[in-house]
Amino acid sequence: MNAKIQDNLDEAQPTETNQKGRSWRDPKRYLWLMGPALPGIGLVALSGYAIAPKKLRGLAWTGPALVHGIIPALDRAIGEDPSNPPDSAVSELEADKYYERIVKAFIPTQYAVTALGAWLASRKKTPTSDKLGLTLTVGAINGIGINTAHELGHKPEKSKKLLAMMALAPTGYTHFVVEHNFGHHKRVATPEDPASSRMGESFWKFLPRTVVGGIKSAVEIEKARLKRRGKGFWSLDNELLQGWAMSAGFFGATTLVCGPRAIPFLAGQAVYGASLLETVNYLEHYGLKREQKENGRYERTQPEHSWNSNHTVTNLFLYQLQRHSDHHAHPTRSFQALRHFKEAPQLPGGYASMLLPAYLPSWWYEMMDKRVIDHYEGDLSKINWDPDRKEELIAKYADYAEAVAEKARADRKAATETENDTPAQESATA
Repeated sequence: MNAKIQDNLDEAQPTETNQKGRSWRDPKRYLWLMGPALPGIGLVALSGYAIAPKKLRGLAWTGPALVHGIIPALDRAIGEDPSNPPDSAVSELEADKYYERIVKAFIPTQYAVTALGAWLASRKKTPTSDKLGLTLTVGAINGIGINTAHELGHKPEKSKKLLAMMALAPTGYTHFVVEHNFGHHKRVATPEDPASSRMGESFWKFLPRTVVGGIKSAVEIEKARLKRRGKGFWSLDNELLQGWAMSAGFFGATTLVCGPRAIPFLAGQAVYGASLLETVNYLEHYGLKREQKENGRYERTQPEHSWNSNHTVTNLFLYQLQRHSDHHAHPTRSFQALRHFKEAPQLPGGYASMLLPAYLPSWWYEMMDKRVIDHYEGDLSKINWDPDRKEELIAKYADYAEAVAEKARADRKAATETENDTPAQESATA
């Protein structure tokens, strides 16, 4: 893809406009309630399991069924929605506190379903297979809770950052607020970013790199921030220590109430929830790279540096996280105002439907590698490669890349000829 990218995303035009502006009303206004409804669904499911654990055993597996089955199926059935709010309505959308309350509403129910899951999993009579289902169900909800934290953590108010930490505490991933805002957003789509996956890098190779790299990055960022304020790492103002203390308090209190049998559940749901976040990180920037200038700095982040999706159902559940290009252009922009850009590369499915392929490298490579090459019109030098596989993959895709490049050149030539012919035809007609 070599579409002309606008230098200033603030001036980018949405795909749809509405001249009435202020009379425009969000057609998804009440559909956004699907986001905070998710932990509510989990709470109802686990309550049903608690009432009739033998007859309703399947309810223990509600989380995986939703994430890996029901939501992807609904995405395929309902399809995509590329529509944008008109520019004149954005300021009103941003000012509407209704959307903020929707995001915040996720957290109380998130904690309720986590507490219920811990109690059920810690009971002696709960079968091991059911404990696994309960762990994955609660882990799925807390993993999606990280997206709630993502939405709140980008806002400048301290109260919202505190709520973001609360949403992250059950997964022990509170360092995400620091690293994501000040690390990932600075280094996105570069080889230096631990949260940007490289072409040819499997999810299982990416996972330890991003987990360890993310923690290291967060520590370095927070050390530097505290040093600028004349404080040491062990200061009470350390946001990492504050977040980790919240997680420790949550795990400690839950274990105290439910007993030590809750520990495997707590650890398992945290690992699964955090892994869902990292799976989404894996697919958001796979193989994409910003150009490095002669001075060593990278070009500004553009729509072409994030994989996007307009699949409706996943966007409703994830607060339009799939409109990732606009998020990176305007990190503080609220979810209801995020826009689709034609020049942004598109995933073949919604985030939910891409999770299972990401776990299976051969499936993922077959689905995505040629898509990356198509995006860069066959220019293999523009790809963010896994250095261990770069030579192997360049040799593998050399012929395909040349064919893509040749087609791109032919398309550009045809487009140029069409543009040149149009004025002549208009002149002849006149």
